[in-house]
Amino acid sequence: MNALRIALKDIRVFLEDRGSSIQLFLLPLVFIIVYSGALSAVGRAGQQDTRIKLAVVDLDGGRLAQTLIAGLDAAGGVKVEPYQEAQAMPLLKEGKLPRLLTIPAGFTTGIAEGKQQTVSLVNHPDADQEKTEAVRLVVEGVTRDMSLQSQILTSLEQMAAMQATAPDEYSQPFTAERMEAQARAQFESSKSRPLVTLLQRVPGREEEREQDPDMSQVAVPGFAVLFIFLTAQTTARSIYEEKKTGSFRRLLAAPLHKAALLAGKVLPNFLIALVQMAVILAFGVFGLRALGMSPVPLGKDPLALLVSVLLVALCSSALGIVIAALARTENQIGGLSAVVLWGAGLVGGSLIPVFILDRVLGPLPRIVPHYWANLLLDNVMVRGLGMADVAPQLGALLAFTGLFFAVGLWRFDFD
Repeated sequence: MNALRIALKDIRVFLEDRGSSIQLFLLPLVFIIVYSGALSAVGRAGQQDTRIKLAVVDLDGGRLAQTLIAGLDAAGGVKVEPYQEAQAMPLLKEGKLPRLLTIPAGFTTGIAEGKQQTVSLVNHPDADQEKTEAVRLVVEGVTRDMSLQSQILTSLEQMAAMQATAPDEYSQPFTAERMEAQARAQFESSKSRPLVTLLQRVPGREEEREQDPDMSQVAVPGFAVLFIFLTAQTTARSIYEEKKTGSFRRLLAAPLHKAALLAGKVLPNFLIALVQMAVILAFGVFGLRALGMSPVPLGKDPLALLVSVLLVALCSSALGIVIAALARTENQIGGLSAVVLWGAGLVGGSLIPVFILDRVLGPLPRIVPHYWANLLLDNVMVRGLGMADVAPQLGALLAFTGLFFAVGLWRFDFD
């Protein structure tokens, strides 16, 4: 009961301190906005279209000509830029266009009639030969696919025509329209589900992510961990104030164990950290969307997210006891908190993503709880892993929490 009264008193004191409320609830949101917005802008500025530009003159304007143009643009590596013939030819002669593809008039009609059609690729003498060869290969590949598709459809139509001349007593379940629709469906399916796919790897870099994460997916979990652990300083200062006023010494006369007394000091920090995390996550989901930024996902396992948040908050509270046990003055608490909490946040992946730190610093970040907390939230929220998958990170945080409580109880002094 006395421990609960101590906790309620600390919560009341915290609510009266507007400065602490701003630091713990408003400041993380500001950091998230600035970090996400600034780095997203840098990322967009650095994303340049590296596709090879290909000027295309369409003299046909038919359906198959548009299919060819769309196929070239979707093939990868080539960016189609439409031009009028009168505009493109002078630019090609002046070298302002390195290469020009011309689709002849009657292209669609000729292919439909089974006549051979020729597209013309003209290259300027000074054009980059490697890029020219790459463009040639793309054009040949797309036109070859179109030719094959056209030949198959023509064959199906001929088969349907022959079947139509069969005697009436023979069933004709496969009409020309049905066979052509089936073939076209197979062509479309092959685009999204090809029978053969290519996986490209760079030896020694297999650990890289499939794609770079959105900045909000880095900022929200990272700053949530950073500022939750910063509440450890609040716990340490609260314990110091109790020592300074002599409250702890007076409580020695009460039948209250030291562990229960420290639990009363830890409980407010734990509850505040939970509210802080709820505010940050709510802002990551709804606030960022309202600001036009990408919202952060919360993962696929709500239980894993809840357990992760509870354990991070508990570890932060235990760290506050250690700081209070090691520091003897208010200045020492401030200095030790700045070094330990901000330093561990930097090394542990709150400001720089964990997957980058792993490459640069190797196993060094693993010595701080921030690393395991960041890795845990990243796995649960961004990658969508469940409880069984994040058991190593949960175990590491639980070990840090037990260690901090043990050191805090061992080193704690009521004076």
